[in-house]
Amino acid sequence: MNPHSIDTEQQPFVLIWEVTQACELECKHCRADAQPDRHPDELTTEEGIALLEDAADFGEGQLVVLSGGDPLAREDLVELVEYGTELGLRMTLTPSGTASLTPAVIDDLADAGLKRLAVSLDGATATAHDEFRGEEGSFESTMAAARHARDAGIPLQLNTTVCEETVEELPALADLAEELETVLWSVFFLVPIGRGRILEPIDPARADRVMEWLLEQANERTFGVKTTEAPQYRRVAIQQHSGGSVDTVDSDDRDGIGRRVGIRAGDGFAFVSHLGQVYPSGFLPEPAGSVREERIVDIYRDAPLFERLRDEDQFKGKCGACEFKHVCGGSRSRAYAYTGDPLESDPLCPYVPEGYDGPLPLETFAIPEEPV
Repeated sequence: MNPHSIDTEQQPFVLIWEVTQACELECKHCRADAQPDRHPDELTTEEGIALLEDAADFGEGQLVVLSGGDPLAREDLVELVEYGTELGLRMTLTPSGTASLTPAVIDDLADAGLKRLAVSLDGATATAHDEFRGEEGSFESTMAAARHARDAGIPLQLNTTVCEETVEELPALADLAEELETVLWSVFFLVPIGRGRILEPIDPARADRVMEWLLEQANERTFGVKTTEAPQYRRVAIQQHSGGSVDTVDSDDRDGIGRRVGIRAGDGFAFVSHLGQVYPSGFLPEPAGSVREERIVDIYRDAPLFERLRDEDQFKGKCGACEFKHVCGGSRSRAYAYTGDPLESDPLCPYVPEGYDGPLPLETFAIPEEPV
């Protein structure tokens, strides 16, 4: 399944289930504000199985990402991966870089049918990464797990957070991704929620320059590159590959990164929390329903919040006026984090549509002290 072979009004390209918030790490950017212990009201094994059965109704090959916290805090993790695989789901995992991700566990996950393991590296050295993750030894644990997963035949994805603290690490991390034989580098542009409110994002102009550099990496490296919460990557790609005009893009595909449509919060993307609440994204914590009360398929397709987020004509400010809104649309999560309205403009994007004379997003990143 690829992003331009599905109808994102009917099916998410990515369905994330946060199986737990429990985690040993105290990462500076943590969306989940993870805690040491599991929550007593987490979805049970039986409820998780029901969720996976419902997810299978989206269609063959639905991609499911098990995230956390640290998913390995759940004893039933391998069972869930195996059951989802039997249902025809493409089961993937984003574990924490701790000692819990042992070679034996990785082998069990491979036997259960895990399709991809996504590990996080936010620094190319132990010093830089462990400082960001709040745990000495995290870098070495992550590297050892990545190498064992590769040797076990599990495709490897590398996740990296971009902010002022990490941006200078990107070139060395690209080299590390090559060394680890990763299939995809997923680069997350900071959204200030959870613990991430203490971090400083890069400014909009620099964000565009980083994306131009990422496009170079995508062309030169053996691995693919995608951005998370930075759909302007598609706008930057179009400007580089199509003379700057969205009108010259082949409607069949050709945004320069192999996707006809953008994947945004609520449009190609959905998130189920450890308590069963359904959000457009883990970075847009506005609930649209609960899988304990409704089927995930029905919430994704029919919840008013999801329907609004899929209607680019409802976008406000310069995002609403932008000629790139149907291939980009801005980060709805970042708009929500700064304004409380997911339909507002994304303040990370410096592009101003020609002839637009309305209000601009925040001139500076005045990060809210508390969630809006």
